[in-house]
Amino acid sequence: MQTAVYRAPVYEPTVDELETLKKLELGEDVSLWSAAKEYLSKRLLERGLVEQDAEKHWHITELGRMVIRRQL
Repeated sequence: MQTAVYRAPVYEPTVDELETLKKLELGEDVSLWSAAKEYLSKRLLERGLVEQDAEKHWHITELGRMVIRRQL
């Protein structure tokens, strides 16, 4: 049986995801273990807000920067 994945038409990052993006913006290291523990990696990677290099280090993308800098 195949399961359909629902994706909301508008993506709103969680507080934890915003905190992770801000840490990356400030140059702090976010370990893969802590991100995986909080279920952040897949959503942030899927949305193109972060990327990983060959050594599995996380880096914020320009799209990720735009998310944390948006005007309310």
